[in-house]
Amino acid sequence: MNKPRLMNVLRERRKAAGGLTQQELAERAGVTRQSIISIEQGKYRPSVELALLLARALGCMVDELFHLSDDGDKP
Repeated sequence: MNKPRLMNVLRERRKAAGGLTQQELAERAGVTRQSIISIEQGKYRPSVELALLLARALGCMVDELFHLSDDGDKP
């Protein structure tokens, strides 16, 4: 059995939220632009605290940004 992967739609939600730049989202969440890039690319898993801050910055719930993959999900 494969371990589920953490998937995210951060880039899509960021663009849907008025076309925020990575820098603007980073400033709202109190992190670096590089952190946002790494999360969007799936290279970094955010802490629960950071996931909550990102959701707040985008005006959505955490589970609208992140979910565990099913067998059929692709990165």
